[in-house]
Amino acid sequence: MNHDGRPPEGFAPAGRTSLWAARVRLALRSSRETWRAFAANPIGVVGVAIILIFGLMAVAHPLLMATLWDPTTYDPVTGFGFDEISHPAPPSWRHLLGTDPLGRDILSQLTASTTSAFVLGLVAALVTVGIATMVGALAAYYGGVVDAFFMRLADLIIILPTISLLIVLTALLGLNLFQLALVLGVLGGFGGTAVVIKSQALSIKVKPYIEAAQLAGGGPWHIILVHIVPNLLPLSLLYMMFTVTGAIFSEAVLSFFGILHIRMSWGIMIHTASTGGYLLGGASYWWLIVPAGAAITLLCSSFYLVGRALDEVVNPRLRGR
Repeated sequence: MNHDGRPPEGFAPAGRTSLWAARVRLALRSSRETWRAFAANPIGVVGVAIILIFGLMAVAHPLLMATLWDPTTYDPVTGFGFDEISHPAPPSWRHLLGTDPLGRDILSQLTASTTSAFVLGLVAALVTVGIATMVGALAAYYGGVVDAFFMRLADLIIILPTISLLIVLTALLGLNLFQLALVLGVLGGFGGTAVVIKSQALSIKVKPYIEAAQLAGGGPWHIILVHIVPNLLPLSLLYMMFTVTGAIFSEAVLSFFGILHIRMSWGIMIHTASTGGYLLGGASYWWLIVPAGAAITLLCSSFYLVGRALDEVVNPRLRGR
């Protein structure tokens, strides 16, 4: 104690310290149990493994460009394989996945596009989850006019043809990758995801600890932010996985139409093959279509598999199956 009877600066009461230590231990134990339940599901493990492979591809591209690959030959946008006689050239030791109709290395384009897919998917997912969680919590807690406004807005967004709307917005506004992620996040956050999370928030609102918090004098924002939102996070994380899948697919479609302002993506790779007249060439030019198509399919599928595995973790009715 100081001479005036106050505790010294930086001193924390033992009860408060033990409370935070107990919370940390509880969180760690819950995380371990959740991981064990997730790891017991083979599809979740496969999904995580595929995501890690694509993560390594995203990390490998700048390292290869800085060490082994000559930018004049392997740059995904401006590179050109001068040693190739014809374009597109089939796979060789110099170009493991061949070159596109412009003589650019397919493997370099494939790995460079992985970063764009991750950035787009994660930003769109975070925006969607952030908006949908708050909208669902507010609509469930306040009800009435607030609930009606957000749910009618969600109905309006749900009935809109998403791809057609994105094509119009991208053509009119000239969206880049980050802006597309924000648009997808806003549409998802105020759309169907908010409806699902609101239904979960309604079940949380009637729990005894919510009534106890109200009787203890907790205000609306305290109850929403401290008691409702944290209990919505497992479901929000689940829908975050599904949002990534939709965002990656939407970007591939817009890039295929050539209306998205981005240097390189898997959709642009397929668009280049289509523009050159190779899209319907069958197996003769497989390296122009298969790598990009397989990358889109595998990455979207991996996040979907992780989402399905998380569904069995956060859904009590599926956990015991």
